[in-house]
Amino acid sequence: MLLIFCFFLAFFIVRLAFLKISINNEKKLVALGAKQVGERNSKVLAAAHILYYFTALWSAYYYQVQFDVVSALGALIVTLSLFVLYYIIKQLGDIWTVKVYILPNHTINHSWIFRTFKHPNYFLNVIPELIGIALLCQAWWVLVVGLPIYGVILAIRIHQEQTAMQHLF
Repeated sequence: MLLIFCFFLAFFIVRLAFLKISINNEKKLVALGAKQVGERNSKVLAAAHILYYFTALWSAYYYQVQFDVVSALGALIVTLSLFVLYYIIKQLGDIWTVKVYILPNHTINHSWIFRTFKHPNYFLNVIPELIGIALLCQAWWVLVVGLPIYGVILAIRIHQEQTAMQHLF
């Protein structure tokens, strides 16, 4: 259980560091006149993300899960997903946030990852990260129940984002 907690804590700290980047970028975007889209959904999504993380950790504690091959696979998946997130943040630069902001002169990123994958942040980072956390903690019920619920909230976010950016395509 201790190794699971250590990996979990490391991932959570990395996520907090990325959140700090998001908050700094958000302030810059607002100063440039960006408008937030789907504010309520962003709050629900953030709460769901935190709830998913800590419910998985609680499950590992409750069932006294020991770190094994499944946990190692989960740790690897989360690690890879965080590297993808780092790459996405580098590609988007100052416009990357955990919320959806649209600048008055917003432009679409045409780097290979955005040309190749639609919504790479969600499909190559967020979803694998959540699957990895569930595997790390062997929180099967969190994976089976929590991921579909999160998926519905994420689908709403994707729709809001696409609608807000439709005029740019």
